[in-house]
Amino acid sequence: MSAFRAGDLLHVTRAASVQFVRPIMFRLIRVLDRPTFDGWLWLDGYQVNKKGDAVARREVFVQPAGLRKLPPVAPASRRAGR
Repeated sequence: MSAFRAGDLLHVTRAASVQFVRPIMFRLIRVLDRPTFDGWLWLDGYQVNKKGDAVARREVFVQPAGLRKLPPVAPASRRAGR
């Protein structure tokens, strides 16, 4: 079982998988229970932008040793409309 939990914000880089030449931030929904090679995981979640808004739902195949947990992104303050 992995040390990752739903809601974790992860920095996914080339260290996690060669497909991430451009790093992304990823909000984890769940670790998928799929057969994989030893040392790899399937993750289900959302790619998020710098504001923490979801921009795409994704499933990614990564090595957990290459992932880095990020601190939560605080939601942007919103002005009340009148």
